[in-house]
Amino acid sequence: MEDSIISLVLLGVISWTTLFLLIRKVFPKRSFDFCNRLVSTVHASLAVILASLSVQDWSCPLCPVASKSSPKQMRALAMTAAYLIYDFVCCLFDKNVKIDNLIHHLVCVIGIGAGHAYERCGSEMVATLWITEISSPFLHLRELLKELGYRDTDLNFAADVLFAVIFSIARMIGGPYLAYVTLSADNPILIKAMALGLQLVSAFWFYKIVRMVMYKFSRRTKSVAVSSKK
Repeated sequence: MEDSIISLVLLGVISWTTLFLLIRKVFPKRSFDFCNRLVSTVHASLAVILASLSVQDWSCPLCPVASKSSPKQMRALAMTAAYLIYDFVCCLFDKNVKIDNLIHHLVCVIGIGAGHAYERCGSEMVATLWITEISSPFLHLRELLKELGYRDTDLNFAADVLFAVIFSIARMIGGPYLAYVTLSADNPILIKAMALGLQLVSAFWFYKIVRMVMYKFSRRTKSVAVSSKK
């Protein structure tokens, strides 16, 4: 791994932490989670943009497979590695520590670190970055709206549905295909293991999301039924 990438990751960790502290300063009455989710939303948006810009050939976004990573791909992944390190530490300070989230972060950091060490698999890894982050703004929007007083509103429900749909398409259609490409290509075994691990985490989250959506729809159906009787 090049020294410049290590420096970029360290600078990124400092930058994400600084952004969080600034947001805490601007919104002193908001919760720790609210401020952290604003940082996460910025990261998700930036990650999708950088991943898109680093695609070498949009006619074949995953091409070239199992090849040397480009400088743009390395920088995009370094930015996300820095964020994941920052967010991993934030998760430890959260009142409700989520083990699945910590595992997800560890898998991603190890995978990105392996990609940097091998300086390979850039196409697959930025595709993974795009797939995993495209739904994240809506994930965070759901929780931000709740703290802003929009819990159980149509707006919050719309955010729930948008998140569920985008997550399902990206992670349960695009994700398995990407995992298959990564596993079948001539990639290092560690990269393959991380690809499989990330897909398993995504499948677990998909299960939880399906349950959440079913619960939300059942609540709204009951609410409409009660209202119609009045």
